[in-house]
Amino acid sequence: MFESTSKKAALVLQDGTVYEGKGYGPLGTSEGEAVFCTGMAGYTESMTDPSYHHQFLTFTYPLIGNYGVARFLSGESGLPAAFESDAIRTRGIIAHEICERPHHWACERTLSHWLSDEGVPGIAGIDTRALTKRLREHGVMPSVLHVYEAGDLPDLDRLRARAQRMRDPTDGNLVSEMSTPVTIEYNKGGAKTVVLLDCGTKYGIIRSLLRRNIHVVQVRYNTPLDAVEALNPDGVLISNGPGNPDKVDTVQDTIAGCVSAGIPTFGICMGNQLVSLALGGKTYKLRYGHRSQNQPCVEVGTKRCYITSQNHGYVVDPASLEGTGLDLWFSNANDHSCEGVISRTEQVCAVQFHPEARPGPRDTDYLFDRFVGMMEG
Repeated sequence: MFESTSKKAALVLQDGTVYEGKGYGPLGTSEGEAVFCTGMAGYTESMTDPSYHHQFLTFTYPLIGNYGVARFLSGESGLPAAFESDAIRTRGIIAHEICERPHHWACERTLSHWLSDEGVPGIAGIDTRALTKRLREHGVMPSVLHVYEAGDLPDLDRLRARAQRMRDPTDGNLVSEMSTPVTIEYNKGGAKTVVLLDCGTKYGIIRSLLRRNIHVVQVRYNTPLDAVEALNPDGVLISNGPGNPDKVDTVQDTIAGCVSAGIPTFGICMGNQLVSLALGGKTYKLRYGHRSQNQPCVEVGTKRCYITSQNHGYVVDPASLEGTGLDLWFSNANDHSCEGVISRTEQVCAVQFHPEARPGPRDTDYLFDRFVGMMEG
């Protein structure tokens, strides 16, 4: 199982900053947005989260890979137990140290083996603390990750020039690349039917519904309203996903139609942004986003604070909710950004954080029960 690496790598940010270290995965040059996550565990779940599509994920915890990578074994309804999709979704990973001798009863291969098997590049042995401080100060930014053989000399000037030419890798309809191409059904005999508009959904969302005996119909994000209604849903859930919500086509019409038809509607992460946009709200991009398992969120009008798992770069502008029929539901205790919206009729609501966790705390798992309650009238 042990695998050492003799490769080298260079991470070049758009501002010209260079970090050199050990290289992992395939040789070559990749482009992505450098972001950071402050979680202490859950690297397999994070790396398979479709919301990280087109991003280089920096792990701020100084060591990852120490419990290796488990098998893609089927768990609930055929979904793998330790992963949030069927493959690594990050464009690459950045770490201070990658453990090359993991120890865990479920470990099948090392993290470096996994990167090689799936053709995903990585860099380790760099000062991730300094990198994180730079991204917090100047914002997440387009970057180039170059993996090369030890002994070679990378052309850093060329890499800098390439990074400087890059546009924002997430400023597009990335949902179209992560959404299911076909309709998938789970638990056909379930008590209620939920149509899941898949914008790049995590398996954790599906698991959370299945545990409540829900019949889940997972459909492509741009499924039109009449096709959704033909499935006779008791509720509609709009999932998480990558990229700029303003660039996601047609789905807003479907969401607005579901709300107008009185179908109980629930959004998660990207779903929170799309629900708000569909009803007239606006979104903007945060300087460095929320990517962690310890984000405190306060339920507006109460003294309740929940610790949540998050992964997003865009948020809803609370000032834009006036006239939409939506009110601010949750607020981030750190920066006071919008963490959820709710309608006055309470037939539509959405949260920016991840109540399904995976990885992270389960403080807000009850929101799935609330969604079931909405469907039960």
